[in-house]
Formats: sequence, C-alpha cells, structure tokens
Amino acid sequence: MAERILVVDDINANRYVIGRWLEHSGYEVIEAASGQEALIAVREQLPDLVLLDVRMPDMDGFEVCERIKADPATAAVPVIHLTASAVEVRDRTQGLARGADGYLTEPVEPEVLLATVHAMLRYAGARRRAERLAGQLAALADTTLAVNSARSVPDVALAAARGGARMFGCAVSVVAADLDGTHTHTAIADSDAGGDVVRIPAAQADFGGAAHGLTVLTGPGSAWAPLLAPSARDVEVRVALARLQARPLVAVLVPADVTASEADLHVLSQLGQTVALAVEGLRSLDVERRIALTLQRSLLPRFLPEVPGIEMAARYIPATTEAEIGGDFYEVIQLGDRLLVAVGDAMGHSLHAATVMAEIRHAVRAFASEGHTLGEILRRTNRLMLDFLPRELATVVLLLVDPVGGEVLMCNAGHLPPLVVTGGRAEYTVLPGPLLGADLPRPDETMIMLPPGGALVLVTDGLVERRDLSVSDGLARLRELSATMEPDLDVFCDRLIAGLMLSDHEDDVALVVLRRTT
Repeated sequence: MAERILVVDDINANRYVIGRWLEHSGYEVIEAASGQEALIAVREQLPDLVLLDVRMPDMDGFEVCERIKADPATAAVPVIHLTASAVEVRDRTQGLARGADGYLTEPVEPEVLLATVHAMLRYAGARRRAERLAGQLAALADTTLAVNSARSVPDVALAAARGGARMFGCAVSVVAADLDGTHTHTAIADSDAGGDVVRIPAAQADFGGAAHGLTVLTGPGSAWAPLLAPSARDVEVRVALARLQARPLVAVLVPADVTASEADLHVLSQLGQTVALAVEGLRSLDVERRIALTLQRSLLPRFLPEVPGIEMAARYIPATTEAEIGGDFYEVIQLGDRLLVAVGDAMGHSLHAATVMAEIRHAVRAFASEGHTLGEILRRTNRLMLDFLPRELATVVLLLVDPVGGEVLMCNAGHLPPLVVTGGRAEYTVLPGPLLGADLPRPDETMIMLPPGGALVLVTDGLVERRDLSVSDGLARLRELSATMEPDLDVFCDRLIAGLMLSDHEDDVALVVLRRTT
C-alpha cells in the first residue's frame, strides 16, 4: 500500500506541483488548502507524513503542527514545514520547537524534497515498528502472567486470545485441547471485546500432521472458519502451531496482514509456545492430582463397618480446583468390641501431602492394633513424624467408642474439636493437643458419655473454612446446622455439605458422623 502524504498550502499551484512530484514517486497525495482543512484531514485519514506551509490565511503552520502533535492519535505523524517566506533562523527554530520534524525552504529541488520525505518516512516507520514491538512485548509479558495463572484449559485459551487481540489489534483465536484430548477449546477475542470460549470436537481443529516444536502456517481463513471470528474468515490467516512431545496441538490464529514482519512472527510464535507450556503445566498437575486422588481413595475405607448400636455415615470430597489435592483422611475400624474413629489432615496441597497422610494413617492403624491408648497412639505417631518426616505437620483427632455403654474416649492433635449432638443441642468438646510434628507434651484422652440418640460429628477444615467464611464462623454455622438431625444420616451429611460448601471449593473435605441408637 502506498504511503499517504498530506500537502497543506493555500496556493493551488504549489499543491499541484508538489503533489505531482510525490505521485510520480509512488506516494498517495491528500491536499488541504487551509489549517482547518489540514486538521480535519489528519484526524480522518491519518496520513503517514504532512508537508505543511507555514503561512496560511486562517492559522499559521506552527499552530497547526502544535495541534497535530498535541493529539495522542496523531502525535506520531511526522510534519515537515515548507515555506518560501520564512527563512530566518528564528522561524526554523520556532517551527522545530513547536513540534515539527523538519523544515524545507522554497524554492526546493524535487530531488531534495523527495529525499527528505523518504528519509523522514523511513525514520517514522522505524519508530512505529519499535513502538509496536514494545507494546506487543509488554502485552506478551502481561499475557504470559495471565496464561500461567489460569486454572483450566478454557481459561488459558481465553487469556491468550485476549492478550493476542491486544498485541495485534485484531481478532485472535486460540485453540487448545482439553486435558484428555477428546475436545478442543477455542477462545476468540477481538481488540474491542472481552472474548468467549467455544468447546468443539477435536476433528474440527485439524491442522494436519504438524511436527513437534513450533510450525507457522499460512492459508485462507475459510479453511478454519469454525475457529475464527467472522472478520477473519475471508482473509488470509497465519497459524502458529505448537506441539510438545506427543501432546495435542496448540494453535494461535491471526490475520496474516497484521503479522507481516519478522518481529510480528516472533511475537506470534512466543504466544503459541506460552500457551503450549501452560497447557502442559496443567496436564502435569492434573496427572499428579489424579495420582493423589487414587492414593487417597485407595486408603479411605471402602465401606463402613456394621456395628450394633451405632449408625454411621462418611464423606470424602476432593477439591474442585484442577491443580490441588490435600491430605484429608478418615478411618473407622473395629477394635474388639469398640470402634476406633480417626479424622485427620496432612498439611499442604500436593501428591506429597497425600503420601504423608498415608503414612500417618498406617501408623495410627498399626499402633492401635497393638492395643495402645489413644494418647500413646498419638505420641508414637508424633515420634515417627519427628524421626522420619521432620518437616511435616498434620492434625488428627481419635475417638474410641463403646457402642454398648456409650463411653467415648477422645484424644486430639491440633484438629478441629468433635461436635457432640444431644437432645437438639450441638456443642463442641474442649479437646486441646498440639499438632503432629511438634515436639511438645501431649495430654491423655478425655472421656465423655454419649446417650442413646446422641451423635458425634467430625470434619476437616475444608468444610468450615472458605474464602468468604472464617473457621470460627464456619464452626458456628456447622453447629447451627447440626442441632437438628435427619433420621437418615446420609441425608444429614448431604445437608451439611450443601449448607457449608461452595460449588468451586478449593480444599478437600472429610466428614464422619456417628449416632448411638441404643
């Protein structure tokens, strides 16, 4: 496309001569006969350069130039003053001081005029490219942060599409397969819109057998119409494809006319690689989470024992976030004529936390099977942690229930206190004790009597703590909800969970309820 030059002069002959010189050199010429016409033309047509006469009837060229440079939309347009009457040094310095980029005195030879115009346009183009690249790199840095902060593949794609629209000033599409590879998520964002994500079958996002690494394709938008904004379906499109190992492709689609330079292609490639690495990070975290969930579920009781005189219900609910898993657990086992109940939480959110939970659970089972008291079980488990897991912390509450007599022995290691529900009242049992992993004295067990119809509710903090609810408020809410119990304990558990948990809860939850029937 030819560069456009605005020639401003109140003398028709001057405009005609200069305009023909420029047109013969391949430039597109716009003409204005006054300062006001020049300002309108600059705003509406945004020329690449302005040749501006200093002396005009409505306002002088100095003021016109000053107004052009004061408008952020036109400040980068270079202005060359051109005059036959103002040749004194003070006129030149005034023009340059008020924003002009150059000054030519008539009569001027065509070669001098054209060489000056060409040099000025070359400089202005380099400046525009540098400013564009700086803006793109700043947007790429912001986008990289947003993409790597996203918690799901659709969020990654949307953050990348929005960032790409900022970088290139046009509609951008980002295509990424979900973690199991069965569907793709296509996010489409325009420079003046928020963007949206569409889930489509993987077959509609077929880019052929692209090699590992980065590949850039160019083709008609109609070939990928389902993935593009309407404005990009009838133009040539550039596609940056990124593939890591044997993973599904990640694609960024941008109209080709805005990625013509080597710098644009570099930014596009960086965006594609950023998305691919972010999706791979989510995939790795998802694998870890699946392993942790499998470990946790394999260690939780497959079924609750049937004990005459005791009704039981339990729940384990993993966190809904794709990258996190915790160390919550519960255990219910028979020890002779009594029932041992344990609820605990290994600190942290990772596969490592789940493995720590497994070691604590096995230790509790082993020491309990040896016939130790609850206090001794916690002391021995704590010694094991100090010796072999010195950097870990965990909380555990233990209960030993006599179904016949109603005697309940309790011992705590920093866990939330058991909630005792009797006669339509719910109260927490004061049960102090330091966390496991702390080398501190530990109290012996406490004994309470649980009457027929009385119940015990044990939870981990994921049920009572959330981003809009403190632990103390959550415990108060749990006590309020537990004061009335349904005949069916499963219904009771479901009501507690519905009343306390958000749909997008960020921590896992263990819940155990026991009720004495005789």
